[in-house]
Amino acid sequence: MKVTNSNVIQFHLEVIYGITVKSFEKKKERLVIGVSKVFGVPLENVPRQYIPEFGLVPCFLVDACSFLLERARTVGLFRKPGSLPRIKTLKDKLNCQEGCLSTAHPYDVATLIKQFCRELPEPLFPTELHTALLEAQALPNLQDRTSALQLLSCLLPARNFSCLHYLFDFLCKVSQRCTDNLMTSSNLATVFAPCLLPPPNKAEMSEGRLELRVLVLRTFIENPDLFGVIPKAVMDSMEFLMNFHLLKDEKRRPKKRHSFKVMQSGKTASWIQGRSKVRPTVSEQNQGSISGERKSLRRSLGLETFPNVQLFRTFMPFAVPPNMHARPCKRD
Repeated sequence: MKVTNSNVIQFHLEVIYGITVKSFEKKKERLVIGVSKVFGVPLENVPRQYIPEFGLVPCFLVDACSFLLERARTVGLFRKPGSLPRIKTLKDKLNCQEGCLSTAHPYDVATLIKQFCRELPEPLFPTELHTALLEAQALPNLQDRTSALQLLSCLLPARNFSCLHYLFDFLCKVSQRCTDNLMTSSNLATVFAPCLLPPPNKAEMSEGRLELRVLVLRTFIENPDLFGVIPKAVMDSMEFLMNFHLLKDEKRRPKKRHSFKVMQSGKTASWIQGRSKVRPTVSEQNQGSISGERKSLRRSLGLETFPNVQLFRTFMPFAVPPNMHARPCKRD
């Protein structure tokens, strides 16, 4: 089996926390040329713009959140509904790429954000992750809960990750003004649970299961900087397993014989002679990758699994011991 960041994360979740993640089905992108609607279309068809630190985020979400940040002291923001006739008019204009948010009512724009998330053909949190997220939230130890949720957020497709990360960062800023708007992180999580983690059936609508969904979102709203960050212990495991797997592949690879004589440089010859005695260092492996003689240590999972390297930032959580500081995930 090919060792990848995703494999190591899922292995760590299962062995350490007893959480099994359902495999993601490979779904073809349904990119439709010429369609520029905002609501009710797949995320890949929504117009997006690049935001440093977050990646590609839907333009509507950026405009709506920026608009509401200037009005974040509005009492009951996201809890009080907007006017249905006004909301319908705004949706029609937005689907036709007409700028209309600058004169809109805050409650109407807040309702539109919830509708945007709720009307996506597939939830921003893929259904394959829902059970694992709830199991992570149910862990008895606070540090285990936080670490498991961090790891699960790293398994999100890039489009979903960028959108959720931007949204949680925005909601965190809204909750910081709860003395004025009365919307705490718990209140915001309760409002957004049906939009981001919708229950798939009646069995999942029990009070206990709904509470877990709210707590998952509350964790991410209160700690947006943890979203998509892999703990250092897991990063070390990734490097070890990938290096071991690479060396194993090198031993199994049959040697190619050529009819012509190959002149080896001094650097190459010394590396080959010392290979059976000393395990190559990371720097030596990188040199091999650059020269084309060896594969790169890091196996990129592509945009469908991991966001840009800028999205994985070093973060030092307050409640984490000094030897458990987070390390950002690297991509080639």
